[in-house]
Amino acid sequence: MRMTRFVLVDTSHPGNVGAAARAIKVMGFDELVLVTPRYHDVLGHDEALAMASGATDVLARARVAATLADALDGVTHVCATAMTPRDFGPPTAAPREHFAALAAAPPNIAFVFGGERFGLANDDVYRCHQCLSIPAAPGYGSLNLAQAVQLIAYEWRQALGGYDVTPRTAAPVVADARAVQGLLDHWREALVAMGYLDPAAPKKLMPRLNQALNRAQVTEEEVHILRGIARALGAGRK
Repeated sequence: MRMTRFVLVDTSHPGNVGAAARAIKVMGFDELVLVTPRYHDVLGHDEALAMASGATDVLARARVAATLADALDGVTHVCATAMTPRDFGPPTAAPREHFAALAAAPPNIAFVFGGERFGLANDDVYRCHQCLSIPAAPGYGSLNLAQAVQLIAYEWRQALGGYDVTPRTAAPVVADARAVQGLLDHWREALVAMGYLDPAAPKKLMPRLNQALNRAQVTEEEVHILRGIARALGAGRK
């Protein structure tokens, strides 16, 4: 199975490390490497563990590397992430565009993210094969580190085939005409008891309610709820 690695360089905030772990796990990835983080114990930091929220196993397996070169062992394709292209260095493309070209034969790939304040240094970008730029509004393209990790992880997972959306276990059952009529009879009693409906001059209230329920395609569960409301109204009157 091909490798997918997420590399965070010069990360300042432990919370972002935990949030990044959560971001990659939810997309089915689990390899996280940190290069010269601000806190040497960041992988066990309380804030990192809290923000991981169920992805603490990713933190437990993560490692800290002394250099970016050490973090890229075994990787054959390195993608830098940067808001703007560099004057000199790898070509820049949107993630979806670049991933479409890689999906047929996925390489051992690493995605490299810079620190929160300054991003990636030019030298780190230059050692990469590709620069990825997430399309954003021209006036403001600044993404939180963990948000950027989530977007890249999502786009790469989609390029690899994605995951199916879990369907609802069972469709709600639409109430039949008999159940709707029983509901209307119950509501008629409650409305008469409240003084809202005059049985001597009902006008078209009940047929209109009937049509409203038909248009709504009320379910059996909704019929039970509406009958419960009618029952409660009757009890309140008593």
